[in-house]
Amino acid sequence: MSDDSALVAEAAEEQGLLFTDDVSPLPSDTGYRGPTACNAAGITYRQLDYWARTGLVEPTVRGASGSGTQRLYSFRDILILKVIKRLLDAGISLQQIRTAVQHLRERGTDDLTRVTLMSDGVSVYECTSNDEVIDLLQGGQGVFGIAIGGVWREIEGTLAELPSERTAAEADDASTAGDELAARRASRRTG
Repeated sequence: MSDDSALVAEAAEEQGLLFTDDVSPLPSDTGYRGPTACNAAGITYRQLDYWARTGLVEPTVRGASGSGTQRLYSFRDILILKVIKRLLDAGISLQQIRTAVQHLRERGTDDLTRVTLMSDGVSVYECTSNDEVIDLLQGGQGVFGIAIGGVWREIEGTLAELPSERTAAEADDASTAGDELAARRASRRTG
């Protein structure tokens, strides 16, 4: 089996994960600009900017480091943005959302897709089993749920159709290749 065949087989095996109940691993080498993050999360750029400046969701791939720099958001950042949007749409206050987001940050990525957030319109609850959901419903309050695994898959589908950027190390490698190409083109025009 050639190296190319091994890579193709490995890629096919990874793609198989998309068709099970589990979610695929987090892409760690990709960042998304603000407009792409807004599009995937269903929020306005003004919301994104405010939430970044107030520390609710700061970009983890690359933060703004002065005028003209582009923030780059990770897949996980966009997942949190989408959850915040759904909580806002359900009438949850931004203060309660900040508490819920802090809790999600503390959980870590591995457990995140097994969490369903529940709310009665005033508080946000975490549910990780059917028993917890039943207990919440016995109080007589109407609640809604956000299954983060479902949001995860929804964002994966949306981001697959939108532009992304590679991290600095990969961008440096790509820019070197681009510079060589530009030099060849320039030498053809002058020579």
